This record gives sequence, C-alpha cells and structure tokens, in this order.
Amino acid sequence: MKDTNRIVWADFLRLIAILMVICIHCADPFNVSPEARSNPEYNFWGSIYGSFLRPCVPLFVMLTGMLLLPVREETGPFYKKRMMRVLVPFVVWSFLYTIFPWLTGLVGLDSSILTRMFAYAGESPSQSLGDSLHNLWMIPFNFHTYTVHLWYIYMLLGLYLYLPFFSAWVKQASKKQIRIFLGLWCITLFLPYCREFLSENLGGTCAWNDFGILYYFSGFCGYLLLGSYLKDTGNRLSAGKTIGLSIILFAVGYAVTYDGFREMTARPDATERQVELFFLYCSPNVMMMTVAVWLLAQKVEITSAFLVRALANLTRCGLGIYLIHYFLVGTGYLVVDNLGLPVPLRVPVTALLIFTVAWGLVAGCYRAFPRAARWVMG
Repeated sequence: MKDTNRIVWADFLRLIAILMVICIHCADPFNVSPEARSNPEYNFWGSIYGSFLRPCVPLFVMLTGMLLLPVREETGPFYKKRMMRVLVPFVVWSFLYTIFPWLTGLVGLDSSILTRMFAYAGESPSQSLGDSLHNLWMIPFNFHTYTVHLWYIYMLLGLYLYLPFFSAWVKQASKKQIRIFLGLWCITLFLPYCREFLSENLGGTCAWNDFGILYYFSGFCGYLLLGSYLKDTGNRLSAGKTIGLSIILFAVGYAVTYDGFREMTARPDATERQVELFFLYCSPNVMMMTVAVWLLAQKVEITSAFLVRALANLTRCGLGIYLIHYFLVGTGYLVVDNLGLPVPLRVPVTALLIFTVAWGLVAGCYRAFPRAARWVMG
C-alpha cells in the first residue's frame, strides 16, 4: 500500500545528513592520526571536509522539529513511543562500545587495534576490565572515548523530554511570535564568539550564574522550531531564488567556518574549545549552511518508486546506521588507505564504504530478526 503521507524530500534530506555525519567521522583521522601530524595535506583536507559537513547534526534536529512539532500525543504516550525507541538501542550500543576494549584484550589482541579503530583512543589505550566497568558506570552521565558519536543521543533524549512542553507554546504561538523567538535564537548563535573575543561573561553570567539574558532562547531548540517553521515557509520561494539564496548562505557560512577553524588550529596554544569554536553547531555560520542545504532539499522531487522505497528503508534504518557506523570508521580508513587513493578522495570513499556496509547490516537485521532489530537498531 502506498504511503501518501510520506515526505519524500525529508527522506532524501536524511540521506544527506547520514552521509554527512559518516563523512565527518571519517575526517577525524585526517586531523588526529599520525599522518595528520606529519603530512600537512591530511590536515588541510580534514579542515575542508570538516567545515563543509557541519550541517549534519542541525539537519537531523530540524527534521525532528518538522516531523514532531507540534506534538499530537499526550506526554506519557509520546515519551513511551519516542524515548524508548532511542533509549533502548542507545543503552545496548553504549554497552557494546564500552566493553569492546576489554574484549580485545581478552582475546589477546594488541591495544593498537583500538588506536586504529577509534580516532581518539590515544597511543596506548587501556584494555583493562576496571576501566571498562568505570565507563559502563558513567554511561548515564556522559559519553567517553569510544562513544564520542553518542553525544548526539544524549542531546536528542533531552530534546524529546523538552518537546511536549515546547509544543504547548508552539501550538498557540502566532507566526509573529515564532519569528521573534527565532530572531532571538539567532542572536544567541553569536554568543560563543562574543565570549571568545569580547568577554567571557555576558548578559549577567558570572562565577555564580551560567544563565544569561538569552539563555532560554539558546541551543538546539532553535533548530527544532526552525525545521517546523521552514516546512511550509521554505517552499514559497521559487527554484531560482532558492538556488541563489542557498549558494550565498552556504558560501558565506562555509568561508567563516573554514577560515575560523584554520585560524584557530594554527595557534600552537589553542585550547580544545578554541579549536572547536567555528565548528559549533549552534553558530551563525553553521546555521547558514544548514538552511542552505534544507532549502535546496525541499525542491527535490523524486518520482521513482524504487528510490522512494529505498529512501523509506533508509529512514527506518537511520538510527541503526548511526549507532553502528563508528565501529567501522577506523577499519574503513585502513582499507581505503591501503588502496593508495589520492588524499582528497579518501574521506568520501571511506564514508560511502562505511555507509553501504552499515546500511546492509542494519537492513539485514531488520529482515532476519524484525522484532529484535527494533530494540537493538532503533
């Protein structure tokens, strides 16, 4: 039976976001591997790809806002349906990633395998049971070296907790009120730069207060609302105006992101926060690139029944692909590295390889064990 309610361009946009997030993790070795430290070409292309791919997470959040705002269910059923679909697979994969270092030692593998598989594992990663148990204990509180990508799930669960309450306002808010909220949110996107270049404490923040004037309009909730707002508003532009506006937005956003990141990484004494400053998802430059990709995707029309079914399957498998792909990044990097491809091609080729394998594994699990896959893959 044909699903007449399916938003095909949203499935296509999810494909873009998934490829972007896999690519961005494939670019990690270009910035932190031994080759990156000895070969400037690696760091150069890591910067290019890392800057280009920043819209990945905001696109996911905007899709969530577009599809779920306003929430049409009572709070209890909403939490049961949405939270459990994410929470159970999150716990399963957090456990698997966390005990993996200990398992490698248990079967007699050298710790260097962890360095090859995980970009941030370090040169002498621990394989001890004690460290794995400590990381297991910390799962409710935060991610660790082997679950870096799962920071997104912590954030997503927070958005799900927030959505029913935010939705109550969205339901009764006028278009003007929504635009005012988005305007104030856009101002908050500049705050990280103001804190870096103007003053560490702004809008009443100080040692005993982290919550400034615009705190309550900040964060990823703005992307939730922006996705809901642009669902219909973005389609009002003609194709020509959409292309022109998107090119300008993306070009300006990318230039700021790339130049800022290169400037910060050139500083020998730069802190981690300074290095990440222009890569922040909640920043004006990344927001501009995200909106550009979103507007272009809205104009995509897909009529092929095969592609529509494939994209629908991808949407079903999307969370599983996200959860599993980080296990494959290091291996994919080594495979492509041994092929001797030119450096500029290694990130996209590695990402396509990992995406294909991950999608195949998740889709295969759904086909072979549909009931179990729902709880393990999401």
